[in-house]
Amino acid sequence: MIFGRVKSLDAILATAEKKSLHRTLGAFQLTLFGIGCVIGTGIFALTAAGAQKAGPGLMLAFAIAGAICIVAALCYAEIASMIPVAGSAYTYTYAVMGELLAWTVGWALVLEYAVAASAVAVTWSDYFQGTVLREFLGIHLPTWLGAGPLALGGSPGGFVNLPAIVIAMGITGLLIVGTTESARLNTVLVAIKVVALTAFIILTLPVVDTARFNPFLPAGVFGGFGTGVGAVGAAATIFFAYVGFDAVSTAAEETKNPQRNVPIGLIASLLFCTVFYILVAAGAIGTIGGQPIMGPNGIPFPAGSEELARQCALPQYGEALVCSREALAHVLRVIGFSTVGNMLGIAAFVALPSVILVLMFGQTRIFFVMSRDGLLPEVLSRVHPRFKTPHIVTAITGTAVALAAAFLPVGQLADIANAGTLYAFMMVAIAVLILRRTEPNRKRAFRTPAIWLVAPATIAGCVFLFFNLPSAAMLVLPLWGAAGLVIYFLYGRRMSHLGRGITDTDDDIDMIPPGSQ
Repeated sequence: MIFGRVKSLDAILATAEKKSLHRTLGAFQLTLFGIGCVIGTGIFALTAAGAQKAGPGLMLAFAIAGAICIVAALCYAEIASMIPVAGSAYTYTYAVMGELLAWTVGWALVLEYAVAASAVAVTWSDYFQGTVLREFLGIHLPTWLGAGPLALGGSPGGFVNLPAIVIAMGITGLLIVGTTESARLNTVLVAIKVVALTAFIILTLPVVDTARFNPFLPAGVFGGFGTGVGAVGAAATIFFAYVGFDAVSTAAEETKNPQRNVPIGLIASLLFCTVFYILVAAGAIGTIGGQPIMGPNGIPFPAGSEELARQCALPQYGEALVCSREALAHVLRVIGFSTVGNMLGIAAFVALPSVILVLMFGQTRIFFVMSRDGLLPEVLSRVHPRFKTPHIVTAITGTAVALAAAFLPVGQLADIANAGTLYAFMMVAIAVLILRRTEPNRKRAFRTPAIWLVAPATIAGCVFLFFNLPSAAMLVLPLWGAAGLVIYFLYGRRMSHLGRGITDTDDDIDMIPPGSQ
């Protein structure tokens, strides 16, 4: 039975209520927190990939993705205020729809976090090679060591992305020994990112040539099912640039007047980031152009494809935005601000490892919670006796992240990560609707306004974006899910603590998040 083995909501809440949370956060603090969580790798990494999919329509794509995130965020806010515990959408689904669907959500979240971390590692590698090595040290890493076989804008001679492997394994080591960022350091890194992007906007907008926005939608609004192009196809990809907003919803229990301040924090931070992203896209495209490189059928070559890599190797595309592996720094260099462009590259180089750290932290903790529930082998939730971290699952995660980053381009990785994210967001919206019916009198620190409009809009928006991903990315989720179901029915269902009537125990583990995106 699909809705069998539902975790008791009362038991979950009783555990959560053992810790009294002091309400100190206001709307302004939540907004700043949200901005810090959202602005991360997406805008540094996906400007080129998004432009190849939509051209100047990338600005519309940011607006579409932002709108869907706003309604999803409101759903997250309500359920997070009801179930303020670790496990994110996995725990929410377990408490509402049962173990089987919770497994599918947890399995999708594992895919989301790990693949997203790989995408950030590839982006870090691009800025490291382009700014630190080439611009400052004059070192050119051999193509076969600096890019995977299909890296965006690289020559077809790429074999393995060595810097991406190094940063992924380095972060894995930090997580195993329990090194965490302080809130002060994280604030500094957020400030670096915001200042860098603000400088980009100030320098590019005054020299924008509006002729470069024509045609505005070279691939149309809808590029076609499975193509992943057009404004909506780009929205499905750059949705990755908004991931992290749900961290605001998890602060509902620590917010003064959450009914008022949580939606303000969520919507204000998302609106700020959406406008910020659109201005960055306008500056990039309006200065050096962002028209996609079209294939013989009049459809843009797929971002990250070997065909696009071959085109980008031609002299006429040497300065094209869609061929750049460090798009924003590249734009500033082309328009004569090489020093500022290099500083922006350094900002990305410095700040992006914190994003990898948070994503890998989230992935290992989802794995840890699933293992602690008995759905995965107990060894995965084994805690290091000295460092108090789940070292085994962290090492496995780090190895998987490094392998994906070694061989795949950032655009493809972002699409795969988005598939898992969209599924999890959809399930959260469904869970909120179910709880409104089954637990109408349950205490809610925050109630989503117009829930019967907002939640269906979230579900429809997530499904809509999913079916506008490239067909390969769409296929990954069901194939990954099918593999997960085999594991569940062969192992998880039989060994589940809930199914066997075993009460969960608290493990001594460093569960303090190392910062936020």
